[in-house]
Amino acid sequence: MKPTIAFVGVGKMGANMARRLKECDYPITAVYDSHRLLSDSLAAELSCAAPATLAEVTAAADIIFTVVTNDEAMRGIFFGPGDNLLQGASGKIFINCATVSPTVHREIYEAAKQAGADSLEASMASSISHAREGKLYLMLGGDEAVYQKVLPVLENMSVNRRYIGGPGRAAEVKALVNMVMNINTAGLAEGLGLAAALGHDLEMIREVFSQTGANSRVLETDSADMVAREHDCWFSAEHAAKDSGIAGGMAESVGLTLPLNNATISQYQKMVSLGLGGLDKSGIAELTFKGRHA
Repeated sequence: MKPTIAFVGVGKMGANMARRLKECDYPITAVYDSHRLLSDSLAAELSCAAPATLAEVTAAADIIFTVVTNDEAMRGIFFGPGDNLLQGASGKIFINCATVSPTVHREIYEAAKQAGADSLEASMASSISHAREGKLYLMLGGDEAVYQKVLPVLENMSVNRRYIGGPGRAAEVKALVNMVMNINTAGLAEGLGLAAALGHDLEMIREVFSQTGANSRVLETDSADMVAREHDCWFSAEHAAKDSGIAGGMAESVGLTLPLNNATISQYQKMVSLGLGGLDKSGIAELTFKGRHA
């Protein structure tokens, strides 16, 4: 018999993960979001409950996925006074997919153990469409035995998985992934912005970049959007600032200085201050092309 599953945090990623598992015949029993309209709408679509409390979500399922925005939100759903996911959590498994600090993942891991439950990181390096199609790339952290126990569920959600290690370790690697991605995005935006200012044809520049050491994954995913100023959000500038900041905090904890990461954080923070934080990370080009927001 397949385990029952609930979701906490049903924005674009969480909702599409829930839809995917529903299509794979997993019983989705409850969905919850701080924005009630989101959870009520998805509950109607999936024919499941939309509980008013987090404790009810825990009671409703064997496995509870969490997909929230930041450290504060994670601590709120697990440690909030009066109502939280750890109430009555004995025997439950929490799979936490948000990009939050390794410290928070370790706090939740320990608290879950004390409550008789298990907590597993499932850090995602994929987009909304990948969530919907079951094509996520997942980095897993926590007890390997728990990972093996939920592997059949994860296989229906992803095309590839990598078990990284104990609690917090997958979160560390995810922060590294996003740090490098954000630096590459900022560098690409500066290269294209300078090329435009020099009067070069940007289609030609993109082709040359693709055949040389300037090539990167973000060239493929973001360069056309940078040129066309099409920044529909797949991964927001606000989240880029947060995730690069997590990497910066990790560096400080081990006595490293990361000047490129620090510069990238400043650029994405500038986007947020200009009211551009809801744009896709490709929107950083708005700061580097002459005549735009810079």
